[in-house]
Amino acid sequence: MPTYRAPIKDMLYLLNDVLKLERYSNLKGFSEASPDIISAILKEGAKFNEEVLQPLNQSGDREGCTRHSDGSVTAPKGFKEAYKLYSDGGWGGLTAPPEYGGQGLPHVLGLAFEEMVTSANLSFSLYPFLTSGVVALLDKLGSNEQKETYLTNLIAGKWSGTMNLTEPQCGTDLGLLRTKAEAEKDGSYKITGTKIFISAGEHDLSENIIHLVLAKIPGGPDGVKGISLFIVPKLIDGKANGVACGSIEEKMGLHGNSTCLLNYDGAKSFLVGKEHEGLKAMFIMMNAARLGVGVQGLGVSEVANQNAADYARDRLQGRALSGAKYPDKDADPIIVHPDVRRMLLDGKCFNEGGRALAYWGGLLMDLAESAESDQERDHAKDMLALLIPTIKSLLTDLGYEIATNAQQVLGGHGYIAEWGMEQFVRDARITQIYEGTNGIQALDLVGRKLPREGGQAIRAYFEMIEGYCKDYGKDYGEFTSPLKNALGDLQQASLWLMQNAMKNPDNAGAGATSYLRLLGYVALGHMWAWMAITSQKALADGVGDKTFHQNKVATARYFMGRHLPQTRGYYKMIEAGSDELMAFPDDAF
Repeated sequence: MPTYRAPIKDMLYLLNDVLKLERYSNLKGFSEASPDIISAILKEGAKFNEEVLQPLNQSGDREGCTRHSDGSVTAPKGFKEAYKLYSDGGWGGLTAPPEYGGQGLPHVLGLAFEEMVTSANLSFSLYPFLTSGVVALLDKLGSNEQKETYLTNLIAGKWSGTMNLTEPQCGTDLGLLRTKAEAEKDGSYKITGTKIFISAGEHDLSENIIHLVLAKIPGGPDGVKGISLFIVPKLIDGKANGVACGSIEEKMGLHGNSTCLLNYDGAKSFLVGKEHEGLKAMFIMMNAARLGVGVQGLGVSEVANQNAADYARDRLQGRALSGAKYPDKDADPIIVHPDVRRMLLDGKCFNEGGRALAYWGGLLMDLAESAESDQERDHAKDMLALLIPTIKSLLTDLGYEIATNAQQVLGGHGYIAEWGMEQFVRDARITQIYEGTNGIQALDLVGRKLPREGGQAIRAYFEMIEGYCKDYGKDYGEFTSPLKNALGDLQQASLWLMQNAMKNPDNAGAGATSYLRLLGYVALGHMWAWMAITSQKALADGVGDKTFHQNKVATARYFMGRHLPQTRGYYKMIEAGSDELMAFPDDAF
């Protein structure tokens, strides 16, 4: 049976030593996030996740959710009790507004807790995390009456929330949606239509479920310009409200979460914000969700790699190529074999680098909202424009890859359900698909974020990395030089796209995924340079855990030597253009 140990030491290192959250104690939310408070929250969170949620992960996967004849759904055994403990512990309000019962702590601290929950039990995590997204959206766009009605109950966990976008005939292209909202005399609307793939769409964990639904008001503009956003409670004054679960999707993974087809039949609803601005409103929720999905990829990757490393230290098989390392045993543990070490070290360097990147993204979300100067807020927004699609795609692609490698380390046992590794692989796969497939994220990056405002965001990113390499190059050149070389590949690729995508848009489409991966590797290189320099300073000053910092520097060298050079290959793939790709007729595939 798999286990989980929250990587508290690495989390605290990032928050306190690398990102240095104490620097922001003057900003909203940060004054309460002292190192002692951060440590206490994460240690208590680790206890909850290791002792309550993780033991339900495998059993929840095997049992799944049950839909009853009346359309109600029961979550797996133990989930309801765990949800109550989660809510009673205040975990759902960690970053929520204090005026409605939340704790108002920084997003970056919330992300660290989210990572633990997704490692412990990804299926369970979707129930409260979608609720947090609903809270964030209503806090920004809801009317005072809507905030008073919904936020306190959502934050307390008494009610939960969902996001309803997808329909049978449309996924990414929301301009095709057919769900309609007809105005009533009392100012409400009646929603009619069908939504699919709705995570946590129906369950028995909370007293009520608050659905955020995209729909079109008849007579509005065509396409996405005619989309509006509505609140649709499952219950109003304790009575059913015309929304029912038609079925539960039979999925590859996430069996413990109720992914539903929801039918709306004249359900009473309430407009959020202005008419025909629903998609704009929903992006508030979607951007935070995409960062959270990146953390899901990281979370599954972390727990999978932990279990693979434990197995590799215990499993005896053959002798080391260079001679017996454990001559007192019948064979050496498989961790002595170079290819096993490669898989485990890949997991270690991507997990630790990805954690730093995700937490930096969380800090940028805080700064985009609360930094003191317009310049700081604008810079954070520029960085987020590039990083949100990158973090979502990179960490979920790598998360699935690392989970698969972890399964490989276990050999035949990795294919057997008892050991839990095949569940990690199945669960990780969805993170590459939902909240916008990774291919769509790449197109968003290249087609929208890159050229926005004349390339302002990518130019700001270039300047930041160039400045970093210049500031630290003299004393820490072994880390800044590879980063500078990788940045050069990114700059050349960006220039090539600028020169060739306008001539032929297929060039942008053909190179989008490679460009996103290239940017992602540069971003990981920046994180590893940042961590290596932080740890080398600590070693020089004789502070902290010597072994921890030595391992951090050694892992940075591994990433710089074995993975960062891949940026040149991604640049060459971009430069190859689209001609060969698009030359095939459709029926040749």
